[in-house]
Amino acid sequence: MLLALPLAHAEPVKTLRYILPAAETSFDPAVSRDLYTGHVLQAVFDTLYSYDYLARPAQLMPAAAAALPEVSADGKTYTIRLKKGQMFTPDPAFGGKPRELTVADFVYSWKRLFDPKLASPHSWLFEGKIVGLDALAAEAARTGRFDYDKPIPGFEVVDPFTLRIHLVATDWNLGMILAHEPTAAVAREIVKAYGDEKGEVHSNPVGTGYYKLSQWTRGSKIVLEENTGHLPETWDFKAGSDPEDQRIVRQMQGKKIPQIGRIEISIMVEDQSRWLSFTSGETDLFWLDGPLAPKALLDGELRPELKAQGVQLSRQLDPEITFYYWNMQDPVLGGRSKERIALRRAIAMAHDVDEEIALVWNGQAQRVDFPVPPGVVGYDPNYRSMLQYDPALANKLLDKFGYRKGADGWRTQPDGKPLLVKYTSRNEANGVLQAEVWRKTYNRLGIRMENERTILPDILKAEKECKVQTRNFQWIADYPDGDNFMQLFYGPNIHQNNNGCFQDPEYDKLYVQSQKMPAGPERDALYRKMARIIEVQGGGRMGYARYRNMLAQAAVLGYKKHPILHQEWAYIDIKR
Repeated sequence: MLLALPLAHAEPVKTLRYILPAAETSFDPAVSRDLYTGHVLQAVFDTLYSYDYLARPAQLMPAAAAALPEVSADGKTYTIRLKKGQMFTPDPAFGGKPRELTVADFVYSWKRLFDPKLASPHSWLFEGKIVGLDALAAEAARTGRFDYDKPIPGFEVVDPFTLRIHLVATDWNLGMILAHEPTAAVAREIVKAYGDEKGEVHSNPVGTGYYKLSQWTRGSKIVLEENTGHLPETWDFKAGSDPEDQRIVRQMQGKKIPQIGRIEISIMVEDQSRWLSFTSGETDLFWLDGPLAPKALLDGELRPELKAQGVQLSRQLDPEITFYYWNMQDPVLGGRSKERIALRRAIAMAHDVDEEIALVWNGQAQRVDFPVPPGVVGYDPNYRSMLQYDPALANKLLDKFGYRKGADGWRTQPDGKPLLVKYTSRNEANGVLQAEVWRKTYNRLGIRMENERTILPDILKAEKECKVQTRNFQWIADYPDGDNFMQLFYGPNIHQNNNGCFQDPEYDKLYVQSQKMPAGPERDALYRKMARIIEVQGGGRMGYARYRNMLAQAAVLGYKKHPILHQEWAYIDIKR
């Protein structure tokens, strides 16, 4: 007689339900440039380096690399060794099988950033830095074809798992740049199989990261599943000075990474929809934007009724800056004439930043005068902008430079033509609030304003082409160094990250000098000079850094918001 053996029951897959407040753009790391899509890219693709989950300030750690880079004494040569056995997830482009990651994949991916057909907004990461790379890009611009197979001295492939990078000049930030998702490894076979006419792989992300794309409904839902072929890793981060770290270590120490096997991401644009999803228990982890803060917070702390439910709050001042730009190439606001400079400076002085923080963000932001925000190397807490709120002085400035008011109370340009400003914001409740605050600003000056509201991907596309006249622009740190913020005003970065299309020869000269310096007093002095140039030219006005309030349900274990990582899914757990 045969005995029936009990069936083995597989452990149920742990699922984390998450919300993004804006739709994804492109799943190609070389092309995408928004924070929200970055959540997915960091989960699917591997960079050489990442950041320690608990270390504060942020501390670099190996990801695809076997160890931190070996850097020469002059800071011009980086030797990098890969972990062996890392596999791209199986795909028809690989014959239905996984394929091992090598340093050649990284070299190919970095060269893609310079392919003129792709027109990546991230070429600035390596421009002027890698020996021979700019020459290869110039050749491609002349011929219309990028030669990916042509070797360059700057990328020395020692063997399939060892790469030596030769730099044109000293760069102490390269390790942090290699932790930024545009430098992640993309397989050449994937680009060949799924790339469009530009070579962009918009919809078929295949990487070596902790997760893989499982389901996708454009602009609505994204589902990720664990990449079970990832090299085994164990949670072993050390507690820092934050008392909460000890609790996190107790909850997570020794567990396999990742614990959560499925990430369900819903796209919800409206604040109220996100709030209802969390409070009804349909969402596990939730980014509480400023407009919703009063519902959950009281004096920066969780409301007692939420604490009683076991809801957790992870709160930090993000390493970001919200600043206001006026397009320097715009026919109404742009240019370097005294009249245009006066116009931009007057608008800057007529805007009440504190009022915006109070009305739009419910106080969930901190005013910042310096281009480098708190929490980032190079921040100057003692710097005070010359563009302070003074609407009376702003109006006198406009009067002096010929922006006269007509009988209807509205100003005209010095040549008598109508003066109309088009302010762009996102098509959501927050965008409406921002527009109304700015309408008050322009009304103080007697300047007509129209509000153009549209979706974020369209705004980003127009900005890249210098077609947005003015808006609030948010930049969160790609890496925790001031260079990542000062490059936003560097002339050659127009059509990449310099969305105000600001160009000033003296600023550009100082920026190039600053890149050759390690962080310290000498570089800080240059940053202060550069900040003044932005103000003198009316190239922009710094606004604020926002608080990030992340709410987690009681079932979420080990969660703490990281200042640089977009998401922390691989490092947390959930009880089901």
